[in-house]
Amino acid sequence: MIKFGSKNLRVPKWTRPVYIVAGGMTQFKKRFPEMKLEELTMQAFKMLLEENNLKKSPLEIKGLINFACYGEFADHFQDQLLCEAKVHDYLGLDPLFNVGVKTGGATGGATILTAASMVASGQADCALALGWERMDEVDTWTGNYYISTAACKDFETRLARIYASYYAPMARRFQQFYNLDEKIRAAVAVKNRGYAYYSPFAQQGGKYTVEEVLKGEVVCDPLRMLECCAMSVGSASVLVCDEKTAYELSDNPVRLYIAGGSHTLRVSDRRDMEIPLLPHESATQYEKLYKHMKSSNSRWPGFESFLSARFAAYLVYRMAGINNPIEDLDLVELHDAFTISDIQTYGDIGLTAYGEETKYITSGDAYYGGRCPANLSGGLLGTMHAVGATGIFSAIEVLWQLQNKYDKFHGEENMWRRFGKERPADWKSLQVNNPKRGAWVSHAGVGSHVTVGVLEKAW
Repeated sequence: MIKFGSKNLRVPKWTRPVYIVAGGMTQFKKRFPEMKLEELTMQAFKMLLEENNLKKSPLEIKGLINFACYGEFADHFQDQLLCEAKVHDYLGLDPLFNVGVKTGGATGGATILTAASMVASGQADCALALGWERMDEVDTWTGNYYISTAACKDFETRLARIYASYYAPMARRFQQFYNLDEKIRAAVAVKNRGYAYYSPFAQQGGKYTVEEVLKGEVVCDPLRMLECCAMSVGSASVLVCDEKTAYELSDNPVRLYIAGGSHTLRVSDRRDMEIPLLPHESATQYEKLYKHMKSSNSRWPGFESFLSARFAAYLVYRMAGINNPIEDLDLVELHDAFTISDIQTYGDIGLTAYGEETKYITSGDAYYGGRCPANLSGGLLGTMHAVGATGIFSAIEVLWQLQNKYDKFHGEENMWRRFGKERPADWKSLQVNNPKRGAWVSHAGVGSHVTVGVLEKAW
């Protein structure tokens, strides 16, 4: 059993506050044969500089940047080692120092965490966090294999070759342990893909029914096609600043808090531990759950939960003063690479208690207009999973909601035309009414690395 040392649960304390002022991203597609990677990253950077109502010119903003953090899942896709140096040069940011970040599916969140740490420490006043994935330069099966090697190659990878094969037994285990109805998984797919229908950035939005999801082709039993995200290509970026720079650049900056956690790659051999309690939880709350685990020869986190997500939430809620996430957060963006990973995360980050995850969907809390809507962007199921950009994309969607810019970036017809699309005649706004705080989860593998970030309106 994992036992915490006296300092393991120390809440991060930054030397100075950190802010995000702007974000930019490309559209997300399966293939971009017409563009080099550097051109894609430039598109995301250009949107950040030019389309966020910043108070300085793009050239002046570039003149304020003094550190850059770049994230990509794998060099394999574009066959270019040290790709961050090539991108950095193309963006015109030499001779500023830059670092590359790789933490699997959590790369985007870890890239923001790295940039934020640089600003919080005083190493930088203004840092660029930019991520991408170029998954179209290999065939789908090869790409799936590359991704699967982020699990333990001694144990997991050789048993599968695609990540759906890792999540399928997790879905079965969660279903058995918590009596999860498969219709709830299907409802998550319907919700998230439905919200992506209203986004010009989205790769695979659409209106479906629960019945259509459950009648779909099985990818890896019990997960159906519409319950799985697709391989994507694209880029996303945010500008991370100290307080002085943030207010020089923006009339509506957001305060950033972010923390991370990890757990072994060996999903078949995960050590157990006591559940770290979130601020609104008590030890007595989980007495029944512990008894259930004991009677079924189970343990926490087992196959049902992500220790790293709970650990990251434990830290960041205390950093940000979040006492009860379902009440204190106005929206969340979750890592729904598969419907089951979305559902597992509800308990991990305290949107519900463990064992009550179904209620988040059935109560309506997770939907637009609910207490804490999730994945109004369309999430990974509907919009994208360009892995190195994913956690940054999620942060941007929370940022734009807090800045009341959902309609600007999702509803204007010229944005749809820019990507060769037509805005649906039945398009509707998913802008949350006067949001104050939002959170996002950037998740790797089957929970090997996770960051949880909180953004808070700062004006």
